[in-house]
Amino acid sequence: MLVLVTGAAGFIGSHLVDRLIADGHEVVGVDDLSSGVNLREGAELIEMDVADAALRALVAGRRPEVICHLAAQVSVRASVADPLHDARVNVLGTVNVLEAARAAGTRKVVFTSSCAVYGVPAELPVPVDAPLDPRSPYAASKVGGEVYLQMYRALHGLDFTTLALANVYGPRQTPEGEAGVVSIFSAGLLTGKPTQVYGEGKQTRDYVYVGDVVDGFAKACGEQGGGRRFNIGTGVQTTDRDLHSLVAEVVGVADDPGFAPPRLGDLPAMSVDPGPARDGLGWEPATGLREGLAATVAWARNR
Repeated sequence: MLVLVTGAAGFIGSHLVDRLIADGHEVVGVDDLSSGVNLREGAELIEMDVADAALRALVAGRRPEVICHLAAQVSVRASVADPLHDARVNVLGTVNVLEAARAAGTRKVVFTSSCAVYGVPAELPVPVDAPLDPRSPYAASKVGGEVYLQMYRALHGLDFTTLALANVYGPRQTPEGEAGVVSIFSAGLLTGKPTQVYGEGKQTRDYVYVGDVVDGFAKACGEQGGGRRFNIGTGVQTTDRDLHSLVAEVVGVADDPGFAPPRLGDLPAMSVDPGPARDGLGWEPATGLREGLAATVAWARNR
């Protein structure tokens, strides 16, 4: 089938394009290239802003069966600093994708959400039916996208599956800007630059390998999971301090980070329950943290 992937040149999107092509699908990638280009040579990529009206013409001309919508403004801190830009990309961009899909007769949209929609969790791992409690413009924009998906399904019959991602890590994630902490630790420890953890390093996150994440997207492109949100994570909490130790072990250097004051607004703990994804999509995480870190460090070492 023909799948259109927005955010196709990004960290997760480029891995998804690789997977879909390997599975025998025809893929059209769309990206504004604001985060660089990770696509392999030969993959079709169209440079375009996801909120641009030209997207509707593109989708009308190609008529994809499925759209995997990954294009987004992904920085929580940037969303706080400029909520209007965040809303333009994440809310208006999502509505633009949905309207394009509706007009073209697309069967399904697979939407990228985030564990940030749950806010400060009342229980861990967070169940998929936990109340939504966005604490940033970024999280609010993802909740808004989910509401629009539900409305388009009810009003127009456009199917969707939402994947609420935990902390995704792996090859191609760069340490610049707001990149993931795995990438930041890897780059620092490989180059001998100082690394640091915030507070006492006790805050926890749920780290899920990018290869497992794209497996979730690939499964969601099928008939399963219509009209539902699934958590894509491991359900396992790892502290910042333990993560630094694991990365240092894989790199083969001393585990000696600096410590910085806690950052305002950082959640103390997060993990998500992936159980419903096992039952509803046939998905579960397959890559252990040590294995995934080894692959990530090997890529960073050769970068």
